[in-house]
Amino acid sequence: MALAFSSLFSLLLLLMLFVTDVCNALPVAQNGTVEYLKLRLLHIKPSPSEAISFDFHRLSVLFSALHTSQSLKSPVVSGASTGSGQYFVDLRLGTPPQKLLLVADTGSDLVWVQCSACRDCSRHSPGSSFLARHSTTFSPHHCYDSACQLVPLPRHHRCNHTRLHSPCRYEYSYADGSVTSGFFSKETTTLNTSSGREARLKGIAFGCAFRISGPSVSGPSFNGAHGVMGLGRGPISLSSQLGRRFGNKFSYCLMDHTLSPPPTSYLLIGGAQNDVAPGKGRVRYTPLHTNPLSPTFYYIEIQSVSVDGVKLLIDASVWALDKQGNGGTVVDSGTTLTFLPEPAYRQILSAMKRRVRLPSPVEPTPDFDLCVNVSGVEHPSLPRLSFKLEGDSVFSPPPRNYFLDIEDDVKCLALQAVMTPSGFSVIGNLMQQGFLLEFDKDRTRLGFSRHGCALP
Repeated sequence: MALAFSSLFSLLLLLMLFVTDVCNALPVAQNGTVEYLKLRLLHIKPSPSEAISFDFHRLSVLFSALHTSQSLKSPVVSGASTGSGQYFVDLRLGTPPQKLLLVADTGSDLVWVQCSACRDCSRHSPGSSFLARHSTTFSPHHCYDSACQLVPLPRHHRCNHTRLHSPCRYEYSYADGSVTSGFFSKETTTLNTSSGREARLKGIAFGCAFRISGPSVSGPSFNGAHGVMGLGRGPISLSSQLGRRFGNKFSYCLMDHTLSPPPTSYLLIGGAQNDVAPGKGRVRYTPLHTNPLSPTFYYIEIQSVSVDGVKLLIDASVWALDKQGNGGTVVDSGTTLTFLPEPAYRQILSAMKRRVRLPSPVEPTPDFDLCVNVSGVEHPSLPRLSFKLEGDSVFSPPPRNYFLDIEDDVKCLALQAVMTPSGFSVIGNLMQQGFLLEFDKDRTRLGFSRHGCALP
């Protein structure tokens, strides 16, 4: 009953959030096609040791949040900013627009930015924080607004319903003690469209954070970002807020960062995939599942794994999402490597070792269980990994998506084992490289294609 009420409440709130004036709707472009939003993704590549360290920290926070009472009470999940912060988006917020750099994160819902209430802001360098007093369209939600119920409130927060100006205060605490708190607000944002014009979108809900502390929101893994762009499945994520205006789907293509110069990756909100990857045969789909304990994440179902076309004997229960919310597989932009259940990982590792015909490196590689020396080999032959997914689709990434260049002439298997029974598998961003991934919320499915990365 409680979950049903929560779902109804979220639906009603969505209707409130998206009932906006006509100027929020994007017109049809001059060539007759419907416009979509096109945001450039900036990539900062961590070292292999940094990636492992940041990934394990992110997963420990996500796993711990999965079974806390807070995640049952609120759709906001503590995935924000706990990863290696590799993919960033420039967001222009306010009137006039202020440019801020945000972590793009499919593992969280809340959009939040570092804010300042300064009047004389001469000491603030441009783009270091959002200057709320300098925007004519900034407006905090009132604490008695229904929208305020979607964010975690400070412990001793009291709302005076009789006061006209009682802002909605939020406070988000992470498992490592990091905190972001401030006003849950609404603003106008300026984004680029597929036709090259700018679209001003009103009433975007976000957290204006006046207090930020702790490694998850300010440490090295944050890479100097000024906040987080939540792209999860909850009603306050940016993809949900904008989705109703643009077909309720978004997609991205993470280009191969080993190329020089590295190609540009894009986050597309709307129907871009219809232009990028024409033809139904080129896009494969698998259903998206929801974990009631963590409704933010994009879950898919792995049914089996093969190495060089040979199906491995892994029990189906290893991949299952059970009734207690344990297990399952999440597609996540904020994790670098791919994490698999320990029984499956051991079988894949053994199969890989049996098929590798390359020597081991001279120096040990303590963070990885399988590494090869490719010195003098122009095109090294490495085992092919493929995942059979629900919906009779097969995800077959090339070896460069799961063999990571650790140093010159050394490649290592970029898979890690999930040791905790209550954890879940994660398809990280390295494994996603070179694929167009389409998150279709209306049809609850994930589309993927190797032919969709030639972005216009």
